[in-house]
Amino acid sequence: MEIKRLDPGVRFNQATIFNNTIYVSGQIAKDATADLRGQTEQILSQIVHILDLAGSSKNQILMVNIWLSDIADVAIMNEVWDAWVPKSHMPARATVESKLVSPEYKIEISCIAACN
Repeated sequence: MEIKRLDPGVRFNQATIFNNTIYVSGQIAKDATADLRGQTEQILSQIVHILDLAGSSKNQILMVNIWLSDIADVAIMNEVWDAWVPKSHMPARATVESKLVSPEYKIEISCIAACN
């Protein structure tokens, strides 16, 4: 079976597709000056774009991993998340507190989704 890599970078691909499954790398906001709400919205938009390229959608997400720089912000992140993901297509999810690549980043999200 073929492995397809989307948007290869220096250290990783934005996503890898294998056996009708897309593995989306951890996404951080392009504008790190945004607040947590803004960073979360940016990342979810980036994920939609990557899933579209793979022939998938947010409705096909199987698993999500979310890293917050401050777990006290989980309620704000959940507000954005709840407005974004359809209730009938909630994936499995893990949310943890973690230091991120740089202090201005408040959140990172990766996911695994089915694709056609």
